[in-house]
Amino acid sequence: MPRFFIDKDRIQDGTLYIDGADAHHIARSLRMAVGDTLTVTDKEGFEYLCRLSRIRDERCELDILSQKRSDSESPCRITLFMAYPKGDKLETVIQKAVELGASEIVPFESSRCIKKPKADKIAERTSRLSKIAEEAAKQCGRAILPRVSLPIRFQDMLARAQDFDIPIFCYEGEGTLSLKSILDSRPIPQSIAVVVGSEGGFSEEEAAAALASGFIGANLGPRILRCETAPDYALSCISYKYEL
Repeated sequence: MPRFFIDKDRIQDGTLYIDGADAHHIARSLRMAVGDTLTVTDKEGFEYLCRLSRIRDERCELDILSQKRSDSESPCRITLFMAYPKGDKLETVIQKAVELGASEIVPFESSRCIKKPKADKIAERTSRLSKIAEEAAKQCGRAILPRVSLPIRFQDMLARAQDFDIPIFCYEGEGTLSLKSILDSRPIPQSIAVVVGSEGGFSEEEAAAALASGFIGANLGPRILRCETAPDYALSCISYKYEL
C-alpha cells in the first residue's frame, strides 16, 4: 500500500490533505481513484489508514479510517554519526541506516576523510541525501521521517556524547569492548549514538578524544569491516538486541 509523510498540522477533524509533489504522484503516477486507500504517517510515530475523497494534481483530500502508533520503529532513538566516505557510499549508508532503524544520520569530518564536502555544495548535497532517506523510509514502512543533518566537525560530534544514554564509538584499537557486552550490560536505552569512521578509520588521537568525551569504545568483532559495512553491522546488532 502506498505510504506518504505529512506534517501533523495537515490533520483536522478526521480528515487530512496531501499536496505538492506527493499529490501529483498520487493523481498521475499511481493513478489512484476516489475510494482507494493508502497509509499516511505524521513523522512522529503515528500512522493513518486513509481513503481518498478528492484528487487533484495540487492537493488530495483523504478521510481517516483508523489511526495507531506504528510498530515499525525502534524502542530507542538511534543516531548514526558517519565520517565522510569516498564516492557515493554515503548514499548507500543512509539508505540502509534508515531501513535498520536510525532516526538521524549526521555526516562529519575526521582527519582521515579522503573526501570532504565543498562548502558551496553542502545544502544541495544534504537535500539529495534527505530525499534518499525519505524514499527509504517509505519503502520500509517507517512512521517517522529520519533526518539527515548538515555536516559537522569532529569536535562538534564529540560534544554531543552527553546527549545519549549509550554513545558508541566504533574503533578497532586496543582497550575497546565488544558491542555485545556494551548492549548486554545496560537496560533498554532511550537513545543510542553510533560513530563510524571513513575508509581510514580514526587516528589514535581522535579515539582518545572520543573516549575522554564520554564515548564507549566498541569493536565490531574479529574482522575489519569496510566503512560502509560497519554501520549496517552495528545497527543490525542493536535491532537484534532491542527489537527481536
